[in-house]
Amino acid sequence: MDEYLKFLETKKTAVIQSGFEVADNDLSPFLFDFQKYCVRRMLKLGKGGIFAGCGQGKTLMQLEWAKRVSEYEKRPVLILAPLSVSKQTIAEGAKFGYHIVRHADMTESDSLVIINYEQIDHVNESQFVGVVLDESSILKNFTGRYRRELTDKFKHTLYKLCCSATPSPNDLNEIGNHAEFLNVLDAQDMRSKWFVREDGMNNYRLKGHAKADFYGWIASWAIVFENPADIGFVETGKKFVLPSLHYHEHQVETDPQPGMLFAQGIVNATNFNAELRKTKKQRLELAAKLARETEGQVLIWIKQNEEGEILRSLLPDAVEVRGNDKDTDKERRLLNFAAGKIRILISKAKICGYGMNFQSCGTQIFAAPDFSFEDFYQQVRRSYRFGRNGDVNIHLIITDTMQNTRTVIEEKQRKFEEMQREINRNVNEHNYGLLNDYTYEEYRDDKVFLMKGDTTIEIARIPDDSVDLIIFSPPFSSLFTYSNYIHDMGNNEDHESFFKQYAFLLKELYRILRPGRLMCVHTKDLGVYKNSSGYTGMYDFTGEHTRAVLAEGFKLHSKITIWCDPVLEMQRTKTQRLLYKQVTSDSSKTGIGMAEYITIFKKWEGNEADWMPVQNLNRENFPLETWQKWASPVWMDIKRTDVLNGKEGTAQGDEKHICPLQLEVINRLIHLWSNEGEVVFTPFLGIGSEIYMAVKNNRCGIGCELKDSYFATAVQNIKKAEREILVPSLFD
Repeated sequence: MDEYLKFLETKKTAVIQSGFEVADNDLSPFLFDFQKYCVRRMLKLGKGGIFAGCGQGKTLMQLEWAKRVSEYEKRPVLILAPLSVSKQTIAEGAKFGYHIVRHADMTESDSLVIINYEQIDHVNESQFVGVVLDESSILKNFTGRYRRELTDKFKHTLYKLCCSATPSPNDLNEIGNHAEFLNVLDAQDMRSKWFVREDGMNNYRLKGHAKADFYGWIASWAIVFENPADIGFVETGKKFVLPSLHYHEHQVETDPQPGMLFAQGIVNATNFNAELRKTKKQRLELAAKLARETEGQVLIWIKQNEEGEILRSLLPDAVEVRGNDKDTDKERRLLNFAAGKIRILISKAKICGYGMNFQSCGTQIFAAPDFSFEDFYQQVRRSYRFGRNGDVNIHLIITDTMQNTRTVIEEKQRKFEEMQREINRNVNEHNYGLLNDYTYEEYRDDKVFLMKGDTTIEIARIPDDSVDLIIFSPPFSSLFTYSNYIHDMGNNEDHESFFKQYAFLLKELYRILRPGRLMCVHTKDLGVYKNSSGYTGMYDFTGEHTRAVLAEGFKLHSKITIWCDPVLEMQRTKTQRLLYKQVTSDSSKTGIGMAEYITIFKKWEGNEADWMPVQNLNRENFPLETWQKWASPVWMDIKRTDVLNGKEGTAQGDEKHICPLQLEVINRLIHLWSNEGEVVFTPFLGIGSEIYMAVKNNRCGIGCELKDSYFATAVQNIKKAEREILVPSLFD
């Protein structure tokens, strides 16, 4: 037991702090107190993230962090930034005494080196002791291959810092990719721990019960705030006041389609570009008019190259930055605009919508708003920043066919602001950690003995060789989280950790089972997803489980396959491998539905002559036809809905996984491999299915359950079974 308790201690460490400590006085005097706090915390962690609102000085914080890491380790640190941001970072750093060189100009004496994300293939990561991802939200915009390349390339880098704006709490790609890059937690493990999958394969929602732990987990490796007051610097926060923001909508009328009295105000992603082409003359003339009438700098956002050409003809003094411009030309024009040397700039979101500081510009014109709220938010934030003097005016030019575009953006902005407030509040309120203690309880009568606690610990209450049949469905590795207890086997980071903890229980199960008797275990294999593992396929959990059981002395007895409807699986998961449209387009990406299994193991020990036989079946109570059906290696007739009602087993706000085993499966196992009056044991009681059926079939039952609400429900279900066998039915 001491070894088991030592193992549990290893699960308590949420985030390994691999950095070093510095004092405030050792940091740059140009930093505000809240910025020093952020830098010190990230240096101590070694690997972490700063998710802060625009204008909070992320550039200064990341440069100070990189400088201190380089000085401490006496090796260079690499800064990765979008193309449009690199030169601005070099220039801004120089103002505060940071010497930053481009990667192409790097020498042995340089400590701070910067390179664009697009040039990542030119980097030898072993040269650098640390890496900074500036505008690290770019992680979620990369395709799987490039994101994986970036994560793999710096997998073993000692120090890592991600800097970005506040992430949306339901943006799993952004949060998960950051955690994975920082070696905190695999993105798929994050999903299974705190999220529930809804309709569609990649639609996830934060579980109600998981809210505090999820936000606390983020707080253990990241600092999240929109204003310094969010992290306790109230007085400093008063100085960070955003300028006034004004939206102005301008609607362009279009000709109705033939046969229609009015133009339809609905446009979608499919016909969006067609609408842009039809209305470009009116939209761009209006944009040019607004720019001419505006004093000071103007930033005009476009979607298509042709729009830029037309605007330059209407505004001869305007400068356009295009994707096919030379990198040096792009940087020069963007920096000149940031410095106020260019009055009117024309560009696209993907070129300069992220990272650039255009707070000198107070007017933006969206000549073609679209459905991408993220782009829109980032574009507005180039001007709408802490530190700007004067109001910010945003002009939206829409057509009467694009009214729903504005509606979609407004709704997304409302939800985003709500979620932004939520994540700021919750991350800074909650602590992360598993519960490491529980209160033991038990329920006894002449038929059952139920225990609430860690089954690996409480099983010591059961004598050796005293259980006649064991039936259970274990946690499927780290696929689901059942409770917040550190003892919970579902609270493991990976398969290896799960099987380490599971092995302690298997030893005890072997001890309590009578020689010659059977243990029946329900399992299924697990899906492997490309977004977390780099490939799509299957994890042979059933096979790994079998090998783990055999390693503890059990012998493989037999195996039953339980047929599962692939149509229902497809409807529930929307997995690509079961979609009909996929099999008709490229069937190499399709697969087969997932079956479930009952694997039966035997305790083959001692003298066979001393084994107690199972002799409860005869021709009267067990017809030949029944045996022929039950003897089949595949059970085709198990109904998915044949389970105990588990609604009472979930406390308020609790969505932790609950998956009771089908009652008919348990019924067959009990009849086949135990006598009346014998003891059936389950180490994972859940809501009591195995013991419920044991009582119904005149057996005794012992079970153990860690989770409070499950245990309470199990007691009620088993009391119900005891009442039912005492009351004769109408036909008895």
